[in-house]
Amino acid sequence: MLVGVDIGGTFTDICASLDGQLQVHKLLSTPHDPAQAMLAGLRTFAARLGASDADTSVAHGSTVATNTILERKGARTALLTTQGFRDMLLIGRQHRPDLYALQPQLPPPLIPRRRCYEVPERLDHTGAVLTPLDLEALDSVLDDVVAQGIESLAVCFLYSYVNPAHEQAVRERALARGLLRAEQIVLSCEVLPEFREVERASTTALEAYVRPVMGRYLHNLEQGLDATTGTGARTLRIMKSDGGVMSARRARLQAIHTALSGPAAGAIGAFHLAQLAGYSHAITIDMGGTSTDVALCPGHLVRRAESEIDGLPLRTRLLDIETIGAGGGSIARLDAGGGLHVGPESAGADPGPIVYGQGGKQITVTDANTLLGRLDAGHFLGGAMALYPGSAQEAMDQLAGQMRLSAEQAALGIVRLTNTNCDRALRQVSVARGYDPRDFTLVAFGGAGPLHACEIAAGLDMPRVLVPRYPGVLCALGLLMADVAIESSRAVLALVSPEVTASLRQALVEMEAQARADLAQEGIAEQDTVLTPLVDARYQGQSYELTIPFGEDVSEGFHAAHARAYGHAMPDRAVEIVNLRLHAIGKVAKPRIERETEKASDARAAHLGQKPVLCDGQTRQADLYERAKLRPGACFEGPALVFQMDSTTYLPPNWHAQVDGYHNLILAPSRPIQQRT
Repeated sequence: MLVGVDIGGTFTDICASLDGQLQVHKLLSTPHDPAQAMLAGLRTFAARLGASDADTSVAHGSTVATNTILERKGARTALLTTQGFRDMLLIGRQHRPDLYALQPQLPPPLIPRRRCYEVPERLDHTGAVLTPLDLEALDSVLDDVVAQGIESLAVCFLYSYVNPAHEQAVRERALARGLLRAEQIVLSCEVLPEFREVERASTTALEAYVRPVMGRYLHNLEQGLDATTGTGARTLRIMKSDGGVMSARRARLQAIHTALSGPAAGAIGAFHLAQLAGYSHAITIDMGGTSTDVALCPGHLVRRAESEIDGLPLRTRLLDIETIGAGGGSIARLDAGGGLHVGPESAGADPGPIVYGQGGKQITVTDANTLLGRLDAGHFLGGAMALYPGSAQEAMDQLAGQMRLSAEQAALGIVRLTNTNCDRALRQVSVARGYDPRDFTLVAFGGAGPLHACEIAAGLDMPRVLVPRYPGVLCALGLLMADVAIESSRAVLALVSPEVTASLRQALVEMEAQARADLAQEGIAEQDTVLTPLVDARYQGQSYELTIPFGEDVSEGFHAAHARAYGHAMPDRAVEIVNLRLHAIGKVAKPRIERETEKASDARAAHLGQKPVLCDGQTRQADLYERAKLRPGACFEGPALVFQMDSTTYLPPNWHAQVDGYHNLILAPSRPIQQRT
């Protein structure tokens, strides 16, 4: 049995594949201990499917690293660097988050200055030793580190990406003296062997900060899996920020690679399903209880080399995803001037929206959708969870009174403002990057995504919306589709020449051998291994680079990539290779998703009746459908609501729906959007 588990801020989603059949489950998250909901859900699956321990593989999407950084609850960490560079984390690049703020609020460094140490040592840019490592000074630092109760030591020396000898000597000295364990010493030459000192130091510090926390979490989770009847997993893999997975063993030593992995599984699963359905150009929108994640897929998944988390530079490969604080649990409020705001603060899983009946007091997007009739109390979570619209109505009446509107107008305003926030995120990943959203299909998922997707797509003149068969648990399904991914890199910083190209090919031989060995440790067979060499390149004198395939003619490849990215190329300029990369993929078994024959039919077999829904400012009778009974080829018109355990789909008036062979709902305006010339 293959099991994917995605733990979100409001719900924990589980998807299992056994003998080619998919089973899904959804339950409220347990914020105080995320593993509790996961283990409870797995117990439910074990009882339902009767899978044995030896046949169970679990892929898990974790927000532990992310929350550890955002909440500043990481390990007690110290930084050791070259003498004179103790304040590197504090000074950074001197970027101002708000250019015109007279008193800018900068995020505090992850490691306070009193725990930043320096020792005499220095290399030049070629890796030659200018000042040997002072072992006496190092011993003094290590003694103080132990006295301060440091759990994790980040080591980042200048130019260690060229020559790691001094950083390695620090670890050897600490181990020889028995002061720290190997996993407590984090070397920048292993975390990020690339130039740019600030980013390398920050990424190394982040790894040291979250590694002990992630290690404890994974240890407790594996113990819980072993102790839970029927859920002892043969393998446990963790989602990475770049859309791949890795073993729990590797995740203990590369914890920072999970820091921005939350939305990655959803994008992986959504793009895979869109391709199967014949839509290779897609924009994915994942609206959950707390946030909305948007990704552009112009025929492929887009990755970028760096990001920030809570204002801290993080340089690891990750899927290019835009995240905003808009979800079903986003709280609606009025500012001092009476203006309406929705999010980013969320009611989460505890207490949750008012209609959950768990003590929530503040109006949320879920409450607004319920009062508009777009969520139904009898069909939420497949009828397993009751909704209490009466309490939400009282709170909405109070908010509407402050706005001098009716309760229905206030609820509609909350939904429209949420859609506007999502509209901006879609424009950020498409229009702002030179793509026209009218050329893309909107793939909507997450518990709240299908409720809002049609109205968001209409605002951008997008031709259609695709709602997958299991939209509310698509992140969990995406985990089952993610391959094992390992990326390695080496700094180059040399102009393109035959000699440099030859040296890179020689280096690739070593990197490929190591990648095959690493994938073998992950349980990947040789025939399932795919290796892709890449280079980061730029014109000589440029500050930033583009990642391109490493082929026969690097210069020509870079000129073409530069023209695609910026609209022009400079073929007379010399091209510099900054880094050599190797992207290693290990193909894993995936659930079989087969197309069924579509037979033109109506949807009467799935029809459940009608109910009043507020649409476009007026109440209409919407048709109600049960998603599980909609067969491929079935068609129906809006307004309509489609119920299923993990989500509800809202089809506005003047839209129609068709079920394709993969059981996706294909939603489109009844009046075709005007084609561009």
